[in-house]
Amino acid sequence: MIQALLQSLARWLDRPYFPWKKLVIGFSLAEFALENWLLFRQYRVLQRKTVPTALEKEINKETFDKSQAYGRAKAKFGFFSGIFNQLKSLAVLHYNVYPIVWGVAGSLLARYAPTRLSGEISQSLLFIYLFGLIDLVAGLPFAYYQHFILEEKFGFNKMTIKLWITDMLKGQLLSIAFGIPIGSAFLAIIKKTGQSFFYYLWVFMLVVSISAMTIYPVLIVPMFNKLEPLKPGPLKESVEALAAKLKFPLSELQVIDGSKRSSHSNAYFTGLPWIGKKKIVIYDTLLEKSSDKEVEAVLAHELGHWKMNHTSRLLFIGQAHLFYIFALFSVFIENASMYNDFGFHDERPIMIGFLLFNEILSPTDAILKLLMNIWTRSMEYEAGMFSIPNTEDIVLTSIDAFAVKLGYAAELGASLIKLQIQNLSSMDADHLYSSFHHSHPILTERLQAMGWHGDKKVVTDKSADKEKPVKAADREL
Repeated sequence: MIQALLQSLARWLDRPYFPWKKLVIGFSLAEFALENWLLFRQYRVLQRKTVPTALEKEINKETFDKSQAYGRAKAKFGFFSGIFNQLKSLAVLHYNVYPIVWGVAGSLLARYAPTRLSGEISQSLLFIYLFGLIDLVAGLPFAYYQHFILEEKFGFNKMTIKLWITDMLKGQLLSIAFGIPIGSAFLAIIKKTGQSFFYYLWVFMLVVSISAMTIYPVLIVPMFNKLEPLKPGPLKESVEALAAKLKFPLSELQVIDGSKRSSHSNAYFTGLPWIGKKKIVIYDTLLEKSSDKEVEAVLAHELGHWKMNHTSRLLFIGQAHLFYIFALFSVFIENASMYNDFGFHDERPIMIGFLLFNEILSPTDAILKLLMNIWTRSMEYEAGMFSIPNTEDIVLTSIDAFAVKLGYAAELGASLIKLQIQNLSSMDADHLYSSFHHSHPILTERLQAMGWHGDKKVVTDKSADKEKPVKAADREL
């Protein structure tokens, strides 16, 4: 029944001379206007001179002003890079760059590749690589500016030019190593399974997603960062005790050299959502700037996501979204009017059709982004409503409720404030901008919702310099 409905919709949408290109360009301009309107609203917030009331006892004026300056610098960068990307996108569409690059890929294969490598799949893979390479080269000035001027100016960048180039080369090699087999299978499934391809394609991508969750921490992360076991001591003992209390299947505690590239801090866990052992990874920058109890509080929050099955639910939502995309793509895969309007008059390559379909679908991205942010925020607000050994069964309905329930309210609040200062994160946000761009509530909302009241100032003026980001020149790893 679903397939019949989709085929009927496909016939209705395949209208001669339908202005698909004008429609896509109109969508693109509307989305660009929305993004910049939201950015303008946020920029006005970043021009404020007074510390938010909820933070005035914790954040001194100098730190607040620097945070505001960092936020404005990122906003300006986002504005100019956004204009560049928008102009590039419009040029690609208006001047029919897709068929030009497609033709170049075909010519290169015909001239240099053996006959057995000819065909649509090989040409599609080469097309994707060439287009990605064009994007990479075109974006190099912006990537350089972001790392070595903007982030360097505020003391966050710790990469060398050599490391930056090495990372890009590794990224290209990985895209080839994984892109060729996955892309080939993607196209082969569509070609061999007919109109019902989206069922098989969805199952394949589910397997790819689960495999990626397994492979990424084991093979990919060590290619870019060094991981070492957390040294024996009070922190390791307390985290292992916390994991045991929550029945979290901890296999290893590791420290990652995040300071190799940036002064920003983080922590996360890896592993399949439902089965198998899992690893907790802590950034060395978090260990440097936080007490053991504060690190433990951050990890308690992260383990709360596991305990409440947020990872599984995110995977489910992601797969449902993929099925929706693949099913809807079946409506457009043979749409002659769409291919014609973008310069493909004699052939209908599957990969091109998928790219054009995503251009048409782009207006829904803003809606989905908003809905996903609302949902992920609800996960941050979600109550911890289950029995935990050695804790009282109380019901909380606030951000970080899980960590608060475990008794980490003071430590988590202190850690969030420290991270805010160290990362120079924006202290306030426009509510509309935040709804579209922030998957987590801002700091003032989190502190207010958890009912946090510090007994004393987390970062004293005397120690403020110690809390500032470590500049690239201060330490070489």
